[in-house]
Amino acid sequence: MISKYRELFNAQFTEKKYQELKDDIASDFNYMPTFRLGETPFFISNELKSQLIEGSNQVIALIQNESFKSLTNKSLELNHKVPNEDEHTTFLAIDFGICEEDGVIIPKLIEVQGFPSLYNYQINLYEKFKKQYPFLSELTPFINNIEQQEYLDILEEAICNNHPKENVILLEIEPEKQNTKIDFYYCRRDIGIPIVCVTELLKKGKQLFYKNEKGDEILVKRIYNRVIFDELDLRTDLKLNFHFSDDLDVEWAGHPNWFFRISKFILPFLKGKYFIETTLLSELKEIPEDLENYVLKPLFSFSGTGVIFHVKKEDIEGVVEKELYILQKKVNYIPIVQSPEEKVKAEVRMLCVWKKEDTAPTLLCNLVRLSRGEMIGVKFNKDKDWVGGTLGLFER
Repeated sequence: MISKYRELFNAQFTEKKYQELKDDIASDFNYMPTFRLGETPFFISNELKSQLIEGSNQVIALIQNESFKSLTNKSLELNHKVPNEDEHTTFLAIDFGICEEDGVIIPKLIEVQGFPSLYNYQINLYEKFKKQYPFLSELTPFINNIEQQEYLDILEEAICNNHPKENVILLEIEPEKQNTKIDFYYCRRDIGIPIVCVTELLKKGKQLFYKNEKGDEILVKRIYNRVIFDELDLRTDLKLNFHFSDDLDVEWAGHPNWFFRISKFILPFLKGKYFIETTLLSELKEIPEDLENYVLKPLFSFSGTGVIFHVKKEDIEGVVEKELYILQKKVNYIPIVQSPEEKVKAEVRMLCVWKKEDTAPTLLCNLVRLSRGEMIGVKFNKDKDWVGGTLGLFER
């Protein structure tokens, strides 16, 4: 998208540099991420940046609406409801596919999540890229031209809310087995909070405790929640000493309810040039004749599970809980990132943080996924190069 930097990067790219980039990441914690690292950043023009910001602000406007909670209460009835919900989400991730419509490049909203993403990993990835390609320091991954320390300060405030670090935990299901654990490691290093498995929490009255490395019981005052209920529901082997439905004396950095409120559930309510025609299956009046132009998606799944890309009439008729599925018009992802052989597709996730006292979330950073397959995702990109997770860089 910025031809000057694309040409410069591709001229300097070598497999040796790519391996050194991966080795540099692996050296921080003697661990290499299990997801594929894209070979290149995505160089985002000012025009596309403006569109991404405009589209994000339109999503945010819906979420800020006074009626938003009443509009999305049904999402909690269909799932889990956790007590002590706060006024607004702490984290917001807005995914746009880079598409073509009427011969023009335009971002189209694919998904939106009221849940944390790889906030710590992404900024460290930027530093790693700059080591291999020093000219990248002319660009920034930050949407509002801040610097790394200011970004970390904002993130720390959102996660910790001024509590002592030892009383704030990153909570996950068996964190050492998660694909995203590289982000947990950077969070522990850069923010300074411990990583705790759900099975390690102890409940006493309305309070939760964990044991530190010395074996001391430490009071939990705030939880940076990375637990996905989809996974928790499947893990019947886990023995928890508390329930998420308990009335607990604890704050949430990312209250679990927002995962359901801000999800595919809100896609049918969003109208405009950046949004895709989306219908709740329970409100579908008739099955379209041109099903090849649609995708069937479960509302609350994570990482693309349950998505049917080549939809048949019987797929729709076979859905029992129609309130839990949407039928979404397909979009035309345009191959846009020039690799050594051909162009690849891109999806940009705009990462926002909403501090407790702020009236709106702040657009901060981004995550990019590159794909050669018909969908963005690991199973569509096996054994391919110049695909996987990376970041977008903007002109300063």
